[in-house]
Amino acid sequence: MAALREEVLPPSLDATAEQPPLFDGTTRLYTAYICPYAQRVWIIRNYKGLQDKIKLVPLNLYNRPDWYKEKVYPLNKVPSLEHNGKVIGESLDLIKYVDGNFEGPSLLPDDPAKREYAEELLSYSDTFVSSIISSFKGDTAKEAGAQFDYLENALQKFDGPFFLGEISQVDIAYVPFVERYQVFLFEAFKIDITEGRPKLAAWIEEFNKNDAYKQTKYDPKAIVEHYKKRFLIWE
Repeated sequence: MAALREEVLPPSLDATAEQPPLFDGTTRLYTAYICPYAQRVWIIRNYKGLQDKIKLVPLNLYNRPDWYKEKVYPLNKVPSLEHNGKVIGESLDLIKYVDGNFEGPSLLPDDPAKREYAEELLSYSDTFVSSIISSFKGDTAKEAGAQFDYLENALQKFDGPFFLGEISQVDIAYVPFVERYQVFLFEAFKIDITEGRPKLAAWIEEFNKNDAYKQTKYDPKAIVEHYKKRFLIWE
C-alpha cells in the first residue's frame, strides 16, 4: 500500500448544519468518528487510496441533522454511502461494495478456501460484538475471553499476521471493535485481551503500524468514558 497522506478531518455536522448537495456526482461516506461500524468503511476507503474519491461527511450522532433521515438515509444510521445516484448502508455490505466497485488493492484473496473462511468470519462478527457487550453484565473475563480465544484460533489458520494471511475485509471488520474492547476491558475490568494470545497481540501490533487504520483511531479516553456511560450504568 502506498504511503497515505495525513488527512485534515472535517468537523462533525449537527442539527444546525446545512445538508451537503445530494447526487451531484460526489461520492460521500456518511460516518461518525465514534462509531466502529462506520470506521470499518473509513478504513477500507483509506486502504484503497480513495481519500480523494470518497468524501467523508461525519455526523454528530447525539445531535444529528433531521435532513439525514428525511432526505439521505431513512434508517438514520451510519455508515451510509452515496454513490451513483443511490445511498446504501450496512457496514459489512459496504466493505464489500467499496472493495468491489472502486480502484485500489483488493481486500479479498482469489483462493477459494480463503474466501470461504472470510465469509465464515464476517458472518461471525455480529456474534462477536454482541457476546462481548453482553459479557459486561456477566462473567466478563470468561465470556469476553471466549470471544478473544475465537479470534486467537482464527488467526492460526493461515500463515501471516492477519486472518487470511494478508490483510483483508475480515481484519477491517473486526479491528474497530477490538480497538474499543481492548481499552475498555483493561480500564473497567483490568482484563488484558492479549495475555496468553500471542497471535492477537501480533495482529493488533501490525494494525497499529498501518496508516490507513491509524488515521481512523478514536481517542482511547473517550472510548472508555463512552462505554462506561453506555454499559456500566447499572453499577
